[in-house]
Amino acid sequence: MIILKRPEEIEKMAMAGEIVGRAIQLAGERLKPGLNTREIDKWIEDYIRLKEAIPSFKGYHGFPYASCISINEEIVHGMPAKNRRIKEGDIVSIDVGAFKNGYHADSARTFAIGTVSAEAKKLMEITFQALDKAIEKVAPKNPLGTVSHAIQEWVEKHGFSVIRDYVGHGIGKNLHEDPQIPNYGEPSYGVILRKGMVLAIEPMVSAGDWRTDLLKNGWTAVTLDRSLSAHYEDTVALCDSGVRNLTRV
Repeated sequence: MIILKRPEEIEKMAMAGEIVGRAIQLAGERLKPGLNTREIDKWIEDYIRLKEAIPSFKGYHGFPYASCISINEEIVHGMPAKNRRIKEGDIVSIDVGAFKNGYHADSARTFAIGTVSAEAKKLMEITFQALDKAIEKVAPKNPLGTVSHAIQEWVEKHGFSVIRDYVGHGIGKNLHEDPQIPNYGEPSYGVILRKGMVLAIEPMVSAGDWRTDLLKNGWTAVTLDRSLSAHYEDTVALCDSGVRNLTRV
């Protein structure tokens, strides 16, 4: 069931979105070779709690951390660890959610550590552009498939692959709500978008094979061929005035 949000609910979600966006931005500014991913997670959790919010991910289905930090071939749900250090040339995806005033917001960004390969740089650029292409399709009366198709079309046009096993989602009082938002599909497919819908759109893109593997920790998804992966996400709301991006700062 898709839950439409009233304007006052979207305002509350915007407060959570601001916290999420700033937490990712601040973490990204501090990234450098040698840091372990548990340190990064602690910065994020401390910032969220400083803003009198709750990390959405911590405790969610037993996940023990405030953020997901995924490196190189890791697609999503990378688990912060003291023995996992970022290195020059890595690409690091940081996925964060915050819960404030009864509502969640969710966002992700991928960062380059120092000088990265040309392939990594292009992968990041195309994935971020795919997110913007998708958001451009968020409009009343558009089928949800137009959003999904925009991602797939842009990504595949540039020689990359969209991850099919993990999807975007509706969001609100619950971190994950209907509808699911695949990163591929036909433009005529899916529910019709309406005012009051709030969507977490999140292209996950591989430089190689779109198929995935799950690590032994039971959380972290990686590309099957261990090719690089990038991940960008924003929470957007369909309002009277158009599309409002709640997490981009």
